[in-house]
Amino acid sequence: MSDMITSAVAALTEKLGGGFDGSAKFVIEDEGAITVDADGVRAADDEADVTLTADSDTFQAIIDGDMDPTSAFMQGKLTVDGDMGAAMKLGSALA
Repeated sequence: MSDMITSAVAALTEKLGGGFDGSAKFVIEDEGAITVDADGVRAADDEADVTLTADSDTFQAIIDGDMDPTSAFMQGKLTVDGDMGAAMKLGSALA
């Protein structure tokens, strides 16, 4: 597991607390995947209601609060595949 994935799991766990109502997967290009659901946050490439894909710089900026997830999506830096409602709920939790 990459250092990026390890630090992202820790950051998402801190931001989201005990988990997420639904399931989401973050795919960080050239790094790996993180699954977020009611069980918490973990490094895994599990099936999810929504998959969000970004490069490592964009993902890091979102986690650090330097980039709004909605802005990243509108700029084409973040792609969303699946349940847009779940993506918006997750985006609100990260903002």
